Amino acid sequence: MLLEGVSRTFETEPPVRALRQVDLTVDEGDYAAIEGRSGSGKSTLLNILGLLDAPTEGRYWLDRADVLAQSDSERAATRARRIGFVFQSFHLMPHRNVLENVMLAGVYSRMPRGERIERAESVLQRVGMTHRASFVPTQLSGGERQRVAIARALLTHPRLLLCDEPTGNLDSRNTATILDLFDELAADGLTLIVITHDELVSRRARRRLVMVDGMLSEQPRRLDEPA
Repeated sequence: MLLEGVSRTFETEPPVRALRQVDLTVDEGDYAAIEGRSGSGKSTLLNILGLLDAPTEGRYWLDRADVLAQSDSERAATRARRIGFVFQSFHLMPHRNVLENVMLAGVYSRMPRGERIERAESVLQRVGMTHRASFVPTQLSGGERQRVAIARALLTHPRLLLCDEPTGNLDSRNTATILDLFDELAADGLTLIVITHDELVSRRARRRLVMVDGMLSEQPRRLDEPA
């Protein structure tokens, strides 16, 4: 994945320059955290990486394809097949059980129902939630809900997992559980980008980047940080 000179300006009065000439290279299997305060531009960057928004200027290459040159339908197909999303608020359907919530991710990619069931069972096992498959979200803890949300994001076997404040609603114990799972997924070769305001979360990633006033910079790893 490659961003070259990406800027995003919102045409309000006065205009807001959310991103300023951002360059970013993320190799396959990389695990990067982007840290920044509220309003720094990190969520705008995530929306562009996830093909939910387009930059005002710049280039974005994903799997050697110039995705900004694609049509809306082509970008939607790329997003459905190659990108998984995990959000702070889980976004689970309250009246559907865990298995059904995970299966929903396959609807948008027109996956046959039988395949959706098979894959949902597999990814629930991957995140340690098979024993909760018949539960509805209100019967789960916050950490369990986030693991279900991660399973849903993994259903389509994405190449890239984008996580927006994935531990923001969790206590320290559940945060550690989710970060351990991210470590395992990264070790399996999945590319992860985690957006966070929490330095403790960003220090768990292999790379730590900081967003300030729409500008992105990479921070060197400290000697006391885990490899």
